[in-house]
Amino acid sequence: MTLVAFDFDGTLADSEMMDRLAARHGVGEEVADITERAMRGELSYAESLRERAGLVAGLPAEDAADVYSGVRLRDGAGELLGKLSDDGVRVVVLTGGFGPGVEAALDAAGVTVDRVVANSLPEADGELTGDVEGPLIEGTKDDALVDVCEAYGMDVADAVAVGDGANDAPMLDEAGCGVGFQPKPGVDEHCDTVVESMAELEALLRERNVL
Repeated sequence: MTLVAFDFDGTLADSEMMDRLAARHGVGEEVADITERAMRGELSYAESLRERAGLVAGLPAEDAADVYSGVRLRDGAGELLGKLSDDGVRVVVLTGGFGPGVEAALDAAGVTVDRVVANSLPEADGELTGDVEGPLIEGTKDDALVDVCEAYGMDVADAVAVGDGANDAPMLDEAGCGVGFQPKPGVDEHCDTVVESMAELEALLRERNVL
């Protein structure tokens, strides 16, 4: 049996949840600027996530819930997740994004995965507090990948990881096969191979006898 670990924002989904929340709160440009600084290496992932979370402080919880409910998988992702599940492949989502959006997208596509490891934006008094909580703030995706492989009795060398961003690089390095999905600049050097669509990814997984 094989395990496939997916990033979510930018990989299984073609948008970023934080960008959607920021747009709803009227701070889209400010959040985009922090993202760009992080991509240039001026901020760590944890620093950038905390700064961006701070900017959406005060967003009404019902607005956040509405944003989460609108998150969807990219074309072909739901079908691929279904095929993997049907073939007995362990599928996990390791994301710095937020659990409610992941679950909403999976529910809308009518698919399930074995485990979701995600962060969350706490709420108090009916609005986002500006804090962020979860295992993938300071924690890295290589450690998370090792943990889920151990939980399912699998060797990480047999795992496939799929991601697009800088915070995916650790798990792309750690996995037996690191697949860049439309990777951001600098990420491709951490990948064993690169794909541009879910159809290409499915073909690759068939070549590797994962499917």
